Amino acid sequence: MFRTVEQSIPAELISGAPHPVPVTVRVVYSADDPLAVRMVFPAAVSLSGGDVTWIFARSLLDRGLRAPSGLGDVHIRPGDRAGTTVELRAAQGVALLRFATGRLRHFLLHSYATVPAGLEARALDIDGGLAALLRGAREGQD
Repeated sequence: MFRTVEQSIPAELISGAPHPVPVTVRVVYSADDPLAVRMVFPAAVSLSGGDVTWIFARSLLDRGLRAPSGLGDVHIRPGDRAGTTVELRAAQGVALLRFATGRLRHFLLHSYATVPAGLEARALDIDGGLAALLRGAREGQD
């Protein structure tokens, strides 16, 4: 079994321009962080001049492929069979992207092959994470 699923998925950045801007987004799921999905956007479409990573719940992606979902910074809305919209909100503004629904579903299915839905807590290394947190707290007191 793979511990990480990573796919490059083409999308369209919808802006005020007359035509959407094509962008390839790297979507990553790791068994080391089993509740999260990462979308990595290339520097070419970021305001910072570097890659930008958005992290949100895998369950949000799952729900958003079936019905409008999301609170706060990330909203996902299914469209027709061909397109799912991901809206990312930040202090600098809003980014609206359209992905091929089938590509996102394919990625999600592979993530469930890595860590099945409902078993995410088993994949978490709670003891290791707590030990690292306590170790960091002790080092900060020295």
